[in-house]
Amino acid sequence: MDLLYANDKPGAYPASWYAATADAGPLRARAEGESRADVVIVGAGYTGLSAALHLAERGVRVVVLEAHRAGFGASGRNGGQLGSGQRQTQDTLEKRVGQDAARLLWEMGEDAKALVRDLIARHGIDCYLRDGVAWTASSEGDVRDLHRYAAHLSRGYGYDEIEALDAAACRALCPSPDYRGGILDMGAAHLHPLRFAQGLARAAEAAGAVIHEASPVTALRPGPRSGNRTEIRTEHASITADHVILACNGYLGGLQPAVAARVMPINNFIVATEPLGQRAAEVLTRDVAVADSRFVVNYFRLSHDKRLLFGGGESYGYRFPADIAALVRKPMARVFPHLADVKIDHAWGGTLAITRARMPLFARPAPGLWNASGYSGHGVGTATHAGQILADAIHGDTRGFDAMAAVPIAPFPGGGALRSPLLALAMSWYALRDRLGL
Repeated sequence: MDLLYANDKPGAYPASWYAATADAGPLRARAEGESRADVVIVGAGYTGLSAALHLAERGVRVVVLEAHRAGFGASGRNGGQLGSGQRQTQDTLEKRVGQDAARLLWEMGEDAKALVRDLIARHGIDCYLRDGVAWTASSEGDVRDLHRYAAHLSRGYGYDEIEALDAAACRALCPSPDYRGGILDMGAAHLHPLRFAQGLARAAEAAGAVIHEASPVTALRPGPRSGNRTEIRTEHASITADHVILACNGYLGGLQPAVAARVMPINNFIVATEPLGQRAAEVLTRDVAVADSRFVVNYFRLSHDKRLLFGGGESYGYRFPADIAALVRKPMARVFPHLADVKIDHAWGGTLAITRARMPLFARPAPGLWNASGYSGHGVGTATHAGQILADAIHGDTRGFDAMAAVPIAPFPGGGALRSPLLALAMSWYALRDRLGL
């Protein structure tokens, strides 16, 4: 089964609150005929659109091929949180790659936040960018861990944007009986993810990039009489390019088996309640986003029209559950039992991609073929930055690419046949530990 079509209609956005509050515009023309480009990008999410923008600004002839719509995948469906650093904590990275490499990765993570802010300001992208992301904890041990981590970032990295929250301060910010403390990072931010993606697409086109929608790539092969060039085929087109960027994340399918062995799609789910009006203060008293410390993370924020946007629950097969609203209401009820009577107006799923290391995979599987994917839930900043890093690398500056590619990413055990069942077993165990409070 092809994940591109397992849960969604061809050439259309899912029926999410994001799609209902964004300006989709008409479907862009599909790719047709034979042509030539300097760079072809497969996938019009944050990575592909950012790469297209940065390449086009340098005069590169770039074509983006998107199976559905720009921002169709995880880039247009996620929780909208622009987090600090990398997906893994700095103390974890210090042990894994050493102090110097960990510091460089931290600086790159901060560059990613700055890049998103700059792109939004420079291109006038109206995506409701707001400062602040809180991490909350349901156990005293997790509270201590979060406070220790904030102190570690201040002491070791000079990062002083984080405020430690005790139980009273956490409850004053987020009136949930489930949380006992946490941290508030005012250097992080949140935004409307689909509006951001659509703004990147418009900026890339204004710079000269060509984006084709409804143009799924069916094959990559060495181009005829083209040296190291690659021929990229869709049902209706053939494009030969010097470089190809795979920006497919969870929707790679069988295009590149070496990447697919290390990057695995999983599904996550979000609901949008009815507008809460004055009851919004029963969720948050400040306009910040929240993610908690559970292994299967709950994350939420208020929309600009005072809805609760709540994400929770995961699945590891191809199909989304039949009743997404019921699936997400369970963790939502644990965090906010006082909202049991609130109506859910929108419920949707999305496919992201993870790696075993919970760090993105940057790789060059073949000459002229580039990949960045597997953002593991930290993609708003990291994927956007990845596009810039890929554009720099193709232009000859590989320092950022090499730094990210140096992070070891092991393949999933069992290959394509066993990785999903094995991951489902592991995730189910951790989810059980969450429910039992272990």
